[in-house]
Amino acid sequence: MPLVSPVPPSSRDSVVAALRAAGCVFAEDEAELILTTARTPAEAAAMVERRVAGLPLELVVGWAEFRGLRITVDPGVFVPRRRTEFLVEQALARAPGAGVVVDLCCGSGAVGAALAAGLGRVELHAADVDPAAVRCARRNVAALGGHVHQGDLFEALPGDLRGRVGILAANVPYVPSDEIGLLPPEARAHEPLVALDGGTDGLDVLRRVAAEAPRWLAPGGCVLMETSRHQAPAALAAVERGGLTAHLAVSEELYAHVVIGVAP
Repeated sequence: MPLVSPVPPSSRDSVVAALRAAGCVFAEDEAELILTTARTPAEAAAMVERRVAGLPLELVVGWAEFRGLRITVDPGVFVPRRRTEFLVEQALARAPGAGVVVDLCCGSGAVGAALAAGLGRVELHAADVDPAAVRCARRNVAALGGHVHQGDLFEALPGDLRGRVGILAANVPYVPSDEIGLLPPEARAHEPLVALDGGTDGLDVLRRVAAEAPRWLAPGGCVLMETSRHQAPAALAAVERGGLTAHLAVSEELYAHVVIGVAP
């Protein structure tokens, strides 16, 4: 049940007007989130000021909704996207009995938390190279019994996970380096470059994950990575080179493209 807003209707209208004037397309929805999150009128006013200045809404309120979960999002941490819910749905559909789950490039830990919530009792590990992401992820997966590790991809993981992973979710950075400047200002200015920049063609990190994943997957386990439509053929080829059976899942509604590799 949402908190009762401390702001009267007349002020609510002014919040909507301020957000709309700043270019917020969903001003009414954003106003509702801000006003039900803020504990006092002064806090609400400060939130509106930060949002009008261009801070992403999730950083203004301190959380993002992801598959029905309230995921804490700290400043400087990648904000989970709605389209990534499709990756979680694909993982749950393909490996509903997975006992070991790994969330690589975990950011806030949203993917790992959603997978653990969907599967029930699992051994959950998440990893990221960014210390800020690791701190944030620990807050989101602790209640689920998850473990968060800092390091570069698989180097961060405990060695005894090799050959045991049922679901390996890797929401890798896949924006080509020369396209970073084309991203919305909210991403460019407030999210870490390491979570966005995928190298010359956007597939540098994806190729590394695809090459190493077979050594970590259990028989029948799967690796899932988000990519773009035009990158999908090269991403599928990278997964196949690793000896996995490759599939592409697409959600036109969410504009989501997920490359899936399944171990023999």
